[in-house]
Amino acid sequence: MLLAWSGGKDAAWTLHTLRQRSDVEVVGLLTTVAGDRVAMQGIRREVLHAQAVAAGLPLIEAAIPSPCSNADYETAMTQALVEAKSRWPTLRTAAFGDLFLEDIRAYRESQCARIGWQVVTPLFGMDTSALAREMIAGGLRARVCCVDTEQLDGRFAGREFDESLLRDLPPNVDPCGENGEFHTCVYAGPMFSESLHLRQGDTALRDGRFAYTDFELAFVGAT
Repeated sequence: MLLAWSGGKDAAWTLHTLRQRSDVEVVGLLTTVAGDRVAMQGIRREVLHAQAVAAGLPLIEAAIPSPCSNADYETAMTQALVEAKSRWPTLRTAAFGDLFLEDIRAYRESQCARIGWQVVTPLFGMDTSALAREMIAGGLRARVCCVDTEQLDGRFAGREFDESLLRDLPPNVDPCGENGEFHTCVYAGPMFSESLHLRQGDTALRDGRFAYTDFELAFVGAT
């Protein structure tokens, strides 16, 4: 099974969840990148690569332009899945960390089905408030790397994804940010063999809307 990897908490917890099962094996990660950053999350590629090493999995990168049309995205994903198939000839299943957006899941299923792939979403339908707390209690550690300021105050950018953050979120914001309110960068958890130590940089507003906090890799391993 190939896992769509954003570098955020939902993808990381999907990996952890799948590794608890005896009937599946995750063999690699697939990430869309724009330039030197992960698309949407804005995570540096050096951090992305360190995450893949800590997860113990090879990484396939699907390069997309910025801005990116649906056609560009679909072409890049198709090419990446073809590459994955060449590495693992029997592979035909991709996992995603979708939580409750039916239209997004249906889009992924349709896109993948056209080239003979199946989609699984192990976390889909879970209560996101309970899930967020399960992640934290389970040892997942992440920082907020992007905030949609039209849905959430930009001052949340850079914060730790923890119980304090959950308490401070407005009632209209999903605890896992499933509506795109915020995105995270995972640096530790049961899915990693070692922790990533990140150095926080500046927060910049892009496209007049998205507050991105930059994190660079300080070092990997114990403190």
